[in-house]
Amino acid sequence: MPYETILFDIADGIATITLNRPEKLNAFTEAMHQELRDAMTRVRAKASLRVLVLTGAGRGFCAGQDLSEPAMAGNSDVSTTLERNYNPLVLGLRDLPIPVICAVNGVAAGAGCNIALAADIVIAARSARFMQVFSRIGLIPDAGGTYVLPRLVGQARALGMSLLAEPVTAEQAESWGLIWKCVDDAALQAETRRIAGQLAAGATKAYGLIKKALYASSQNNAERQLALEAELQREAARTADFREGVSAFLEKRPARFSGR
Repeated sequence: MPYETILFDIADGIATITLNRPEKLNAFTEAMHQELRDAMTRVRAKASLRVLVLTGAGRGFCAGQDLSEPAMAGNSDVSTTLERNYNPLVLGLRDLPIPVICAVNGVAAGAGCNIALAADIVIAARSARFMQVFSRIGLIPDAGGTYVLPRLVGQARALGMSLLAEPVTAEQAESWGLIWKCVDDAALQAETRRIAGQLAAGATKAYGLIKKALYASSQNNAERQLALEAELQREAARTADFREGVSAFLEKRPARFSGR
């Protein structure tokens, strides 16, 4: 389908989805969610893809939900748009069996903040800001915010971000462990390409299993997690990339992973 609110590109095993409503700071609309669903379906269907990059056009990543949408009217059931749009997107990013990088190029507010934090690796420009603005309009953090924030930064900071709705700078976010890395604005695209290229050349099946193991760990006790590690390691050891990795190590050469 032709896209009007996002850009979609595939090159060198890397899919890039760019939120593309820069005049509205890439705020989410129903149309954008429909296009994101289609793009994510294409990503899942293309076996040759090894990395997904998510970013925004213009001076911001995403300002969250477009409040002018009918779904945001005072008498509407706001939870409907969560169940139809945001929740499947968050789970889709988490469940994708390839690494997901989010490059935050400016403000990431509300649902835009939490969609960014659903990525596996978050890189932010130094001018970026992360904001849980929900309390300003009488709502709670959604799109996974109440799940991911205390796990990333602890209860005290999660409560502070959510109740006060104050911006967290990219440098703070890095120091708190909210994101992977803060870089200079001019370096964001290059650093994102570098990391995406590194991952695209890596052991793709193992990356998917790493995601599965780490995201399951908070729900498991030690016994269940150890059993899951054994199960997933058995699967990883059957891949061509494992055989190549061992051969490369023994032959003292760089590994040439195929993603299989």
